[in-house]
Parts: sequence; structure tokens; C-alpha cells
Amino acid sequence: MSGHSAYVPKTGFGKWMDVRLPLARLVYDSFVAYPVPRNLNNWYTFGAILSLMLVVQLITGIVLAMNYVPNTGLAFDSVEHIMRNVNFGWLLRYMHFNGASFFFIAVYIHMFRGFYYGSYKNPREVLWILGVIIYILMMATAFMGYVLPWGQMSFWGATVITSFFTAIPVVGDAIHTLLLGGAVVDNPTLNRFFSLHYLLPFMIVGVVILHVWALHVTGQTNPTGVEVKSEQDTVPFTPYATMKDMLAMGVFIVVFSYFIFYMPNFLGSPENYIPANSLKTPAEIVPEWYFLPFYAILRSITFNIGIPFTDIVLINSKLGGVIAMFGAILVFFVVPWLDTSKVRSAVYRPLFKQFFWIFVIVCIGLGYLGAKPAEGIYTTMSQILTFWYFFHFLVILPVLGLVEKPKPIPASITEAVLAKPGNAAS
Repeated sequence: MSGHSAYVPKTGFGKWMDVRLPLARLVYDSFVAYPVPRNLNNWYTFGAILSLMLVVQLITGIVLAMNYVPNTGLAFDSVEHIMRNVNFGWLLRYMHFNGASFFFIAVYIHMFRGFYYGSYKNPREVLWILGVIIYILMMATAFMGYVLPWGQMSFWGATVITSFFTAIPVVGDAIHTLLLGGAVVDNPTLNRFFSLHYLLPFMIVGVVILHVWALHVTGQTNPTGVEVKSEQDTVPFTPYATMKDMLAMGVFIVVFSYFIFYMPNFLGSPENYIPANSLKTPAEIVPEWYFLPFYAILRSITFNIGIPFTDIVLINSKLGGVIAMFGAILVFFVVPWLDTSKVRSAVYRPLFKQFFWIFVIVCIGLGYLGAKPAEGIYTTMSQILTFWYFFHFLVILPVLGLVEKPKPIPASITEAVLAKPGNAAS
């Protein structure tokens, strides 16, 4: 996909610079002349949208940090100061707050697109793994950022979620103390979370650079899952992919702006506009919406696992929930090896396509149940959907690759494009 560079400096300074630091050549080869499959659809624009949202979060976060005070006695008031007294502080805070949600909306669409089109398959395993690392860093960054306003949900969310680390044998209490800086959520906790929340986005940038590098080495996938075989299968990144990305980013920004200006608190909790109070527990403690599926999985484990017909407990319900929650995330790392099918795209896998949409419904259902009380029918439904979640990865993906009969795959990307209705072969 890379080939010989076609960049030619046009000015004397450009030639001088190209010999010493060829940044212009790098940009040209990576974002202008870089060949991409000619059949990319709009689902492939979310990589550019994610890049945009990362920049938005970095810029707004840096400016907000200039006015934020990581102290339990001043944090809540400093956020109110930003909202009321800092020039455009309300806009920066709403952009950053809602930007986190829209960042996750884009990343979830990006991940489901990867699942659907088999973007994790050979030779793109490392590309996929780097993407999963970015996702985990995003989750850590978002969780720590949610604590910083020091409202009721911030405080109690941190208290409940970090307490689950104590369920880990041997090292659990030590991890819990290290995270909090003491026995309970207090000022050392806020300082730790602020420092990590500021640091982790720059780690995300580093992994994103590796992710893009790996993408340029292996080349981009496409809806057919067929590899590029000739120059006819590709078009230059600019203007074809660039214009498509810009249009998608424009639409995304319009929706993002609507939330910022017309419903900025829709995705948040009213409890977080009440200062943190360790003596008053909210009626329902729930994390942000993008954590809800994993929160439902965590709470679905209400039983102990032990040796049958004895009273010996090997894994209690609390530890079982923690294992299930982390397992639900870590299973992404091994998806390239769990899916045994040689066919990449769900377009040519009729059975996989059906199970994929069932999986999407399961994830949405877990998100809904994560916001409900952990009781009655909600717990039962969470257990059923949690079972299916793991069943999809550990049983359905390996078995489908052995029993499914895929549709005929086109010989090339060009053949697939010309075979579409309305296209005439020339």
C-alpha cells in the first residue's frame, strides 16, 4: 500500500526542508496520495470523527485545567467559577463534558463497524489490539474525569466503583489504597484522579499514532473484506476520502453542537449539581451511560461459585462480578483468534450477520439494565444478557467459522463496485 513517494517539493525552502525534516512529504504520503479502497462507505468516517473529538477534548481539557482546583473543599466551587466567571467557561465545560459522551458514541460505532466488517482479522491483529488499548485508556480517563466535579454522583460513583478492587485476592486492598491514597475517597483521591485524567489523554495520542501507523502498514479494510489487488481498487485519500470525512464530521458537529447549546445536561446526572456529601447516599448510584453495559455485567453476578455439594466458596459474588466486568472488556483482545472464519465481511456471512445484530441488541439491553435497580426482573435479564454476551464471543464466533457457508466473494474490490445496481462495467 505504501510504495514509492510521489511528493515533489515546489519551492527552494521546501526542497531544503525535505532533505532535513520531510514533514510535508509525510503529510502528502499519508493524507493526500495515500491509496484507500474505492468502496469505503460512511461507516469508515468515524476514524476521522474520533481524531476530531480527541483534539476537542485535549484543547478544552487543558484550558479547563487552568481554572480547576483539585481540592475537595474547592473543586465544586471551581467548576461553578468556570461556568459563571471564566470567559466562555460554560462553553468549554459543556464541550468537554458532552465531548466525552460523543467520543464514546463515535468509538462504539467504530468498534461495531470493525466487528461487522472483520477489521480485526489477519494481518490486522496488532491494529485491532492497539484500538482496544485506546478504548481502555478512554474508559480510565473518562471515569477519573467524572470524579473531578466533586458532586454527589462523582463522589459516590468513585466510592462504589473503586471498592470493587478490594474483591481481588491478595493485592486488592493494596490497589484500592493506591488508587484512593487512603482508606476512603478524599482529597488524595481527587489529586490522583486529576493528575491521571490530565496525563492519560497524551498516552491516548501516543497509541493513536501507533494505531494510524499500523493502519498504513497493513492498509485499510473495506466493506467486501477483499484485499487491494491493483491500482484500480484504490483512489487517492484526497479528495475522495477527505471529502467524505469532512461531510461526516460536519454532520457530527451539528448534532454535537445541538446538545451543547440546547440540552447540555441531558447526558449527565442532576445529582452531580449537588456538592459531594459522604453522609448522604443518592437513591441510585449509576456511572455514565457509556459504562452501563459493563456495570450491568458487574451486578449480574449475584451468586457464589464453589465446589458442588460442599460449603467451600472459590469465587464469591463480588469477585465474580469484577472478573466478569473486566473479562467483558479483555475478551476484545482475543477476538481475532476467536473468529475462525476465513471470510472477513458480514456482507458475505448470512449467519454471522444475524448473530451480530443480536449482539448489538444485547449490548443495548445491558446498557438499559445498567441504569435500573439491581433487583427483580432487572437482575434476571442482566444475567441472561451477560450469558449471551460471553456466549457470543466464546462459542458463537468459533463455531460459526466452522459451520457457516458464506456467500461467493468477489474477486476484487473493483468487481464488487461494478456489480452494484446502477453501475455499468466498462
